[in-house]
Amino acid sequence: MEGIEGLLWAFLTVICYFAAQIVHNRSRRWFLSPIVIVPLTLIAGLLLTHTSVAAYNRGGDLLSDLLQPATVAFAVPLYKHYALLKKHAAAIVAGVLLGSSVAVVSTVLMLAILHASPQMIVSMIPRSITTPIAMSVSQSLGGVPSVTAAFVIVTGIGGSLIAPHLIRLLRIRGPVAKGVLLGMGAHGAGTSLAYEWGGVEGAIASISMIVAAVVTLAVIPLWRLVM
Repeated sequence: MEGIEGLLWAFLTVICYFAAQIVHNRSRRWFLSPIVIVPLTLIAGLLLTHTSVAAYNRGGDLLSDLLQPATVAFAVPLYKHYALLKKHAAAIVAGVLLGSSVAVVSTVLMLAILHASPQMIVSMIPRSITTPIAMSVSQSLGGVPSVTAAFVIVTGIGGSLIAPHLIRLLRIRGPVAKGVLLGMGAHGAGTSLAYEWGGVEGAIASISMIVAAVVTLAVIPLWRLVM
């Protein structure tokens, strides 16, 4: 019975997403974006029905498992736009390297000022990379993967909501620049948004997200030395 309940919640999650996507496509209001509406709707549903997170995860874990093949699938547009990626490789790597460094350093400094525990710090260090990799990084550092996942989601949602306004404010028109900003600043959620704007933006965001993960992984040995 519990398994059926979990599958029902997974089905409702998918239905809720597509419904929110339809509403967002018609209104184009940021607060009606699926990444805002779906989590809030599900939280409200769980509270109203007194359903535990564990019960939801019996079906929700099936959706989480799709993150890994979805991440691998990003290789397809990378192959299609290989020539463009090769042309702008230096700019992409430089931008992501700077963005990753700022993300890690700012996170550590902010939490150090707030006197956070070392475990909380290492749990938040990978917040700017995609969820499956971030959780593995957090666990290898001695952090709490579930806490990391929560901060990754918040970073992705916040980044994908702020990015369009920032792009307009700074008058960023190049697809490469847009892709790097979304892939580095909002990882999976930003990459998904980039694909809505165009194939080039999506491909650049994909490679930016991957490079950001590699850079963060390279920082792990340095962090262990400091600890």
